[in-house]
Amino acid sequence: MEAPPSIPHLAILPSPGIGHLIPLIEFAKRLLSHHRLTFTIIISSDGPPSQPHRALLNSLPSGIDHLFLPPVSFDDLPADSKIETFITLTISRSLPSLRNVLKSMVTQSNLVGLVVDLFGTDAFDLAREFNISSYLFFPSTAMLLSFVLFLPKLDESVVGEFRDLPEPIEIPGCIPIPGKHLLDPVQDRKNEAYKWVLHNAKRYVLADGIFLNGFPELEPGTIKYLREEEAGKPPVYPIGPLVKIDANEKEERAECLKWLDEQPHGSVLFVSFGSGGTLPSDQINELALGLEMSGERFIWVVKSPSDKVADGTYFSVHSQSDPLDCLPEGFVERTKNRGMVVPTWAPQAQILSHSSTGGFLTHCGWNSTLESVVNGIPLIAWPLYAEQKMNALMLTEEIKVALRPKMNEKNGLVEKEEISKVVTSLLKGEEGMKLRLKMKELKEAAEKVVGEDGLSSKILNDFVNKWKAKISA
Repeated sequence: MEAPPSIPHLAILPSPGIGHLIPLIEFAKRLLSHHRLTFTIIISSDGPPSQPHRALLNSLPSGIDHLFLPPVSFDDLPADSKIETFITLTISRSLPSLRNVLKSMVTQSNLVGLVVDLFGTDAFDLAREFNISSYLFFPSTAMLLSFVLFLPKLDESVVGEFRDLPEPIEIPGCIPIPGKHLLDPVQDRKNEAYKWVLHNAKRYVLADGIFLNGFPELEPGTIKYLREEEAGKPPVYPIGPLVKIDANEKEERAECLKWLDEQPHGSVLFVSFGSGGTLPSDQINELALGLEMSGERFIWVVKSPSDKVADGTYFSVHSQSDPLDCLPEGFVERTKNRGMVVPTWAPQAQILSHSSTGGFLTHCGWNSTLESVVNGIPLIAWPLYAEQKMNALMLTEEIKVALRPKMNEKNGLVEKEEISKVVTSLLKGEEGMKLRLKMKELKEAAEKVVGEDGLSSKILNDFVNKWKAKISA
């Protein structure tokens, strides 16, 4: 934690869950690669970290330390409490431990700021107590940020549930969005999860600035609105795209990457639903048969069905011993010459950057979406939870880089014929070609914005200069 006299130090407090940790690590790495700073990532949780979580933290470069706060207890919470309640309470119940850590940092380093993410706003009070700047790192879309900033007003003006509104909701700077497509925790306003989302939303104005993991070319209208000065709205700084792109050179290349080496350029569909995404058994069956019916090449990361997932902590999903047992009989054998099924996990960043990958069937998590953008890979949008329906709407209707398979409303399934049609359209159809061209433009814009003279780089340079001036004053 000790730092030389002229080096600013940042404390970073991610919300629980590896999906929140990854972009904040990339934020620290980005600053570290261009500037002399030091960082401490502070981990709060309800129990011991998962193996992937620990491996990620242990691989951090010199200059980025990490420490664990004592785990908090949820014995008093109802068993049916939603994840947003658990996450926010993990942060708020960790504040006494966090106070001790920050107090130590203030005396041992040039602590200039505390960076939290979307569920960590209760920690702003400690930043004020220690007279350090407080920043919010927003790891999702500009659209979601605009919605969260707008939520306190919306909460006062709307009676009943947002999903029951006859007209789409007009979020400032965004395309109108039907209430039923808003993020999960605002779908039941009587639930504690909604109250916690609203609680955090009201506290966003306390931030000295909001770092947004996006860039203007990706969401031009929304980011233009967010950057306009307005009373009660904190300054927003687009510093993305921040994505995990570095591979561990010491590790042997995964089998799926060796398999990709043998496939034609742009011919393979990557299918993955993120670190926490699972499908029910009958939908997995339809997806398998649809991939087979399409005749296209694919890599599919298969997890145990959601109706057969073992209990885990609230931010991880544990597969049963062999998730491949849930696939249709004979599927792996029948598709072995053009498909590869990978149980539970695959090196996503390396797959998406591989020249043989031509499309990505994704849950529309923002980390995954940005990884697609920086590699120019068009999408099939298959949202599952959280804000993913909002992301899918934006990707298909506004940015136009994704296709969306239609669900059969009678049985609630996306059926094999529809899957086959959309997969073929993305990889070989005219529609897929248009999406690919748009993604190519965004890829080039992403490269430019993080380049030496790009907006993202300039914003971070300005902050580093400000922090250095603060400690030399």
